[in-house]
Amino acid sequence: MSASGFSLPAEIERALQVLGEKSRALRASSLDSRNRVLGALAKKLDEERTTILSANTRDLKSLGAEATPAFRDRLLLDDARIDGMRESLRRVSEFPDPLGEIVEAKRLENGLEIRRVRSPLGTILMIFESRPNVAIEAFSLAFKSGNSLLLRGGKESRETTTILYRIIRESIAEGGLPPEVFFGITDPNREIVRALLEEKARIDVVVPRGGDGLIQFVVENAKMPIIKNDRGLCHLYVHEDADLEMAVRIAENGKVQRPGVCNSLETLLIHSSVLDSLVALMAKNDGLKKVEFFCCKRSRAVFEKFFPGRVKAATSGSYDTEYLDLVLNVAVVDSIELAMGHIERHGSKHSESIITRSEPAARLFQSEVDAAAVYWNASTRFTDGFSLGLGGELGISTQKLHVRGPVGLRELTSVRWIVDGEGQIR
Repeated sequence: MSASGFSLPAEIERALQVLGEKSRALRASSLDSRNRVLGALAKKLDEERTTILSANTRDLKSLGAEATPAFRDRLLLDDARIDGMRESLRRVSEFPDPLGEIVEAKRLENGLEIRRVRSPLGTILMIFESRPNVAIEAFSLAFKSGNSLLLRGGKESRETTTILYRIIRESIAEGGLPPEVFFGITDPNREIVRALLEEKARIDVVVPRGGDGLIQFVVENAKMPIIKNDRGLCHLYVHEDADLEMAVRIAENGKVQRPGVCNSLETLLIHSSVLDSLVALMAKNDGLKKVEFFCCKRSRAVFEKFFPGRVKAATSGSYDTEYLDLVLNVAVVDSIELAMGHIERHGSKHSESIITRSEPAARLFQSEVDAAAVYWNASTRFTDGFSLGLGGELGISTQKLHVRGPVGLRELTSVRWIVDGEGQIR
């Protein structure tokens, strides 16, 4: 029973108890058996493609009229995205086993043989919102790294995740391991989440993946450690010597390709010396013509000239807003120092990028900007476990302890000591 007097539903209470009990079998399982499960899941995603897409269509139809195109895009599954989920499973299955990896080994003067090895974190609770493909990525990484997993998706994806949770458990059983090491929750009652966040004795880590409201709720209520995936207030700074055509391509990719994801671009910082030239080039880009701009005083007139009807004045809160939509803040700065100062004040420590021909300027930016990923002449959209070669991700950690950036297989382990002796005493 939680502090508020709420009791977990019996099914979830039983699942939570069994998760810990069955996790021993998962920790001791072979790499081949875990990979068989991932292979079975990839096959089932293909076999049940029609069922999954039908469920996803029902979820999309249930959305209210107020749902933005970007939100609908986060919820949407199609053949290409199911293929992407299957490819992620394939890649994760090809990675070496993180469990038992020896990080350090030595023999002490007293004869003790000591090793530091990777081990699972334990039981992970992950709370996510609209993107149903997150369920497959989270499971594959947690499972292969030997962690039992409790997943709770948002109500918007309830029909889709119900199907995904079922085929995950079926795949585990087909691989010869206990399906009880995974449990998916579809009940939208928020009191369930509040009660789970008090279960510090049975849940080792919680991973929230969603908007500000979810993150804040978990931070305020969790009794166990958090791997925090905070919002993505990502910046692109165009330096005075930048290749402007490159800058426009990267700005379009960062803002337009998938505006509803956390590594999309939210603020464009422009060195004053290239303002007019850059905006003139931006106006020729079809993708950026779809964007609404919130401009500072120095940039507003120039943007109104080239993007009539698509410009508003930035407010005091604009630069602290994660739009997750086709909206882009703009600010003009007179130096790289002022650009970095703006990012320090308004950034979320997620992903930042500089466009410049100068390596000294790029290295200064990369060394002084405090973020999980800092780019030189590249889009922030690459801050993604799949894109960075991890096979997928449990999220993008914006905190500094244990893990920072995409959370992959190794990031879901901790290092412990294994010590072999011959009767030594101290």
